[in-house]
Amino acid sequence: MEPGLLFSFLAVDLLLVCVPGADWAYVIATAVRGGRVPRAVAGLVCGYALHTALATAGLAVLVAGSPRLLTALTVVGAGYLLRLGWGVLRRPAVPDADAGTPADGRLFLRGATISGLNPKGLLLYLSVLPQFLTLTGDRLPVPAQTAALGLLHMACCAAVYLTVGAFARFLLAARPAAARAVTRTSGAAMLGVGALLLVERLATL
Repeated sequence: MEPGLLFSFLAVDLLLVCVPGADWAYVIATAVRGGRVPRAVAGLVCGYALHTALATAGLAVLVAGSPRLLTALTVVGAGYLLRLGWGVLRRPAVPDADAGTPADGRLFLRGATISGLNPKGLLLYLSVLPQFLTLTGDRLPVPAQTAALGLLHMACCAAVYLTVGAFARFLLAARPAAARAVTRTSGAAMLGVGALLLVERLATL
């Protein structure tokens, strides 16, 4: 692949990853509640590994070419975002010394579920990533290019989310009011994004 394309994808991908959403909210909540942020981030990255594997196998092209399947996946993801957002608004994460630390396995599985059903991740693999594939000339096979870009996205996610978790633990762990405000803002953002995706997808039917 051309270095220029990789650099352009990296810039776009970092911009998308740095936009707060469900992943951010989960990492911040884990950090504030005293959970192991690396385990939660590993779960999130694992969810995107599934997206990468499906895209590399060519299923992303199949989904992109099937409006009904794309609609179904988007609706499921948007519904999950709405559910998460409402839960965060009802019970914002705050530091609690008396609360037990979440189990590592539970942190990992929930992280994988959140990223696996995240519509933002689905749209990245279906609409953004294909724009950086080289289809002509002396090139790597498309599956290899897809896997390389997917791995780059996973690396960006790991770096950004670990940083977010570290800052959240440092800045919010001793500030319950700030932690509550940040998590509620994340919840409201998830509700907004989920509702927007749902309306836009259903409007195309």
